[in-house]
Amino acid sequence: MTRAMNPTLTHEHLLRQPIEAIIPHRGSMLLIDAVNAFDEETLTACASVQAGAWYADADGAMPAWIGIELMAQAIAAHVALLAMRGGGRARPGVLLGSRSYKALQPAFAAGAQLIVQVVELLRSEEGHGAYECTIHHGDVRCAEAVVKVFQPADFQSFIEGSVSS
Repeated sequence: MTRAMNPTLTHEHLLRQPIEAIIPHRGSMLLIDAVNAFDEETLTACASVQAGAWYADADGAMPAWIGIELMAQAIAAHVALLAMRGGGRARPGVLLGSRSYKALQPAFAAGAQLIVQVVELLRSEEGHGAYECTIHHGDVRCAEAVVKVFQPADFQSFIEGSVSS
């Protein structure tokens, strides 16, 4: 018996996918609402600041340091959508860090609709990547960074090696 291959998904079909079908984050750790646009090197996503979320301060705002996770989830969505477009799935990856995350305000206001943009700067065959990232609220730039990521060929061995060393 032969297995039928899944046809490669169209760009429009991929954009209509719920975010849970794109990235593995769930529950209160899923911070990106949807992908607005993507291509080979860029992705734009939206995120809503929830006043009652685990991260909310006394005013219901999201502390600006959470922005690095918004950026990481947008990068994960970009990598996943490129893999899905080719008929595959993204390998698990890790956020290596950022040399300079710059928050241009201390928090993102409760109810704010944020736009997270990522632009790929580097993608290696070994799984290393770097993205220039920004977060905007309307026309205001709220945060920026260059974020480095890694997709090991064997994620389980990578994690076990990281824990045991």
